[in-house]
Amino acid sequence: QVGLLFFFSIFWGFFPLFNAIFAFPLERPMLIKERSSGMYKLSSYYVARMVGDLPMELVLPTIFVTISYWMGGLKPSLVTFVLTLLIMLFNVLVSQGIGLALGAILMDVKQATSLASVTMLVFLLAGGYYIQQMPAFIAWLKYISFSHYCYKLLVGVQYSVNEVYECGQGLHCRVRDFPAIKCLELEDTMWGDVAALTVMLIGYRVVAYLALRMGQPH
Repeated sequence: QVGLLFFFSIFWGFFPLFNAIFAFPLERPMLIKERSSGMYKLSSYYVARMVGDLPMELVLPTIFVTISYWMGGLKPSLVTFVLTLLIMLFNVLVSQGIGLALGAILMDVKQATSLASVTMLVFLLAGGYYIQQMPAFIAWLKYISFSHYCYKLLVGVQYSVNEVYECGQGLHCRVRDFPAIKCLELEDTMWGDVAALTVMLIGYRVVAYLALRMGQPH
């Protein structure tokens, strides 16, 4: 189950990010031409682009989670399912913001794709699933990894504080003491993780807009 939750966070981190990279570089010639003739403000184009992409960006992960959640044997609770879905949609929007920012800054699909691949691999390793005890000099990487916060939130809503599992013959252990879960430090409040993702959600989109404005004719 923990592996499935981590897959949720990683797959729906990679997919929207690489889709978003292509948004601005492919439309750059059209944008420069229409902006030069004063057809619309850059802010109008930017907001329309964001809103127009939302349906497809959110429908696919909704269908995916709706099917995979129940097939994966996760907690049969409607509240937990809804929270899991909301976390996943939040993760998709943050991931999309990173892709938009990389595409707007570099304006080159090949360069942006290469940088995104390296970035996501770092986030993958720092997420807390594959490497549970990171060396001190690179331990800070998990704090800039949106997949780490998403994974932590998914595990946090899935397993309650006093939930146990059978860890031996007649023995029961706390789920949150399981090594792959204990390293996430779920005792800390989850609102901090939500706040971190919110900052990323807004921050990456602001960076993308500023990069577009700096590269466009006025």
